[in-house]
Amino acid sequence: MKQYQESLEVRTHGRGFVEITDAVHKAVRAAEIETGQVVVFCRHTSCSLLIQENADPSARHDMERWLEKIAPENDPAYTHTDEGPDDMPSHLRSLVTKTSETIPVVAGRAALGTWQGLYLAEHRARPHTRRLVLHVTGS
Repeated sequence: MKQYQESLEVRTHGRGFVEITDAVHKAVRAAEIETGQVVVFCRHTSCSLLIQENADPSARHDMERWLEKIAPENDPAYTHTDEGPDDMPSHLRSLVTKTSETIPVVAGRAALGTWQGLYLAEHRARPHTRRLVLHVTGS
């Protein structure tokens, strides 16, 4: 069994989705693994990873609105507000999403479906540089 690991920095423009599918495919190619898996791990608590539709941008827009609805800013019940009104809502949005995704590698490629893409979901209002770890294992 072979292993390959790399770090990925993703610059965001504030709240929204950044597709990282191509970067994952690139890491799988660099690993030279035909059959296995790639784990993508996000090293932050106020952003997350999602596998979602990558064909119609309206799907991403609707997902952003839904996340805002379930974890709104300025809720008077929040006590964790040290970094501003988007602080606690960002953590809550990460709570209902994921900090890692595991994707099978088939024939040397991340086996995402036809309409699937991997996204970093930035939950904070201002831009950030997010750090991910990609770990590919297999043969």
